[in-house]
Amino acid sequence: MIVRAALTLLFLVSLAAAAAPGSILFAGGAWAAVDRGSSCVALTRSERIAAKGKVQATAGFAFTPDHGRWGEFHTHLRRVPRPGASVMLDIGGQLFLLVARGDWAWSRGPLQEQAIIAAARNAERMKVESHDGAGRRFIDPYLLDGAPTAIDAAAARCALRGAGKIQ
Repeated sequence: MIVRAALTLLFLVSLAAAAAPGSILFAGGAWAAVDRGSSCVALTRSERIAAKGKVQATAGFAFTPDHGRWGEFHTHLRRVPRPGASVMLDIGGQLFLLVARGDWAWSRGPLQEQAIIAAARNAERMKVESHDGAGRRFIDPYLLDGAPTAIDAAAARCALRGAGKIQ
């Protein structure tokens, strides 16, 4: 369990460092918050570790100083959903239909984003599921340990940047 937590933290730190220049605001549990300059994000990766050369499923929430994106949920799926397939986010039994394009999916707007964040604060796990081109169901599971703090850290940093208190 400790080794898994250490590997998750190491992955999140490397993901944050590779994603864009910026600073790590928080890393704990299964989540990290990163200031990317033009945006601030709370990030995690799926509990299902991808094989070498395969896509690692990730998920997160994005914030921008101008509030153009404020808590936008996004996920990089480990498989491309078949055309017309639904991509569903399940957080503690609450279901959210996402908008998909290729192997990425996003929340549908501010009201849904608020509901997703509220659900993430009160659940232990979430999963994203769909069907691939061959019709096979796939599920990307995630832990929510550390999510509330990562979301708050990313939101606070971008709020301060938007208020001109941080460059």
